[in-house]
Amino acid sequence: MMLIACILIYMAIVKKYEPLLLLPIAFGVLLANLPMANLMAAPPDDHSQVGGLLYYLYQGVKLGIYPSLIFLGVGAMTDFGPLIARPSSLFLGAAAQLGIYIAFVVAICLGFNPQEGAAIAIIGGADGPTAIFLSARLAPELLPAIAIAAYSYMALIPMIQPPIMRLLTTKKEREIEMVQLREVSKLERIVFPIVVTIVVCMLLPSVSPLIGMLMLGNLFRESGVVERLNDTVQHALINIVTIFLGTTVGATAVAEVFLSPATIKIIVLGLMAFVFSTIGGLLLGKLMCFLSGGKVNPLIGSAGVSAVPMAARVSQSEGQKANPANFLLMHAMGPNVAGVIGSAVAAGFLLAMFGS
Repeated sequence: MMLIACILIYMAIVKKYEPLLLLPIAFGVLLANLPMANLMAAPPDDHSQVGGLLYYLYQGVKLGIYPSLIFLGVGAMTDFGPLIARPSSLFLGAAAQLGIYIAFVVAICLGFNPQEGAAIAIIGGADGPTAIFLSARLAPELLPAIAIAAYSYMALIPMIQPPIMRLLTTKKEREIEMVQLREVSKLERIVFPIVVTIVVCMLLPSVSPLIGMLMLGNLFRESGVVERLNDTVQHALINIVTIFLGTTVGATAVAEVFLSPATIKIIVLGLMAFVFSTIGGLLLGKLMCFLSGGKVNPLIGSAGVSAVPMAARVSQSEGQKANPANFLLMHAMGPNVAGVIGSAVAAGFLLAMFGS
């Protein structure tokens, strides 16, 4: 496990695979497996001794506190304007969750129970905090493998998605130029997080911590009256929580749990989930292209996975390779931010179905 920790540190520093979270995860793996350090040791039942430092910090993961606070910062950094300007982007964000449900079915066929299958499948949402939130509640023993797989594949999106995009779309479709989005008013931007919070949290109360914090952060951003709070959650708070989240998630990766055939299955299922999520978004993008008479470039559908803004940048890059005059970034940001909501909703549905 100490060797695996060093490999992950190499991937974070040299290969730059999601280093902001992979580096603390990797060092957490190292700390938890140091002989006699006992940093993840639980206190005895009579509390005659204190537990390890990382044991207490891990309670923020176990109770769902850290992922929710990460979503607060993400909301403050997210511009939902492209989604508001083109509401049909919501459908692309939903279609790009296809991989979650396919991976769930396959996981059950491979012998995982429904709780474990749901935790593994959420990797397809391309949303690390959501994967950690759901895994900690449904299958905490699989948390380190799921977290490492989720963040590694998010970093590899520029390698995973382009071949699929070129395979499923024609050059003519990739060359389509889209008209500029309309201007979104300040009132729309303020009303949006309030309406989304009410609707989603009433339909899926189990996902209220994630959606509620995401939309609160966005309201900080769009209201324009709490700049100090907005600045704090975008920078200081999200950075502090990322350190605690990554380190304690990595600290759960002990040898008897992590070094098992299940870990290999999780890595393969995670890749499959990413692939089918990309396919789901692209296929709906092609349908929207057909129904609109060629006004929608299907490449923006692949951005429906919630890796913001990397997936949108990949759509922009592939569009410009086909047509140098093509500027798809803002159009792709609509499905991209819709995917953040979509993955949280999928997690809420799975938690409502299989949570205790």
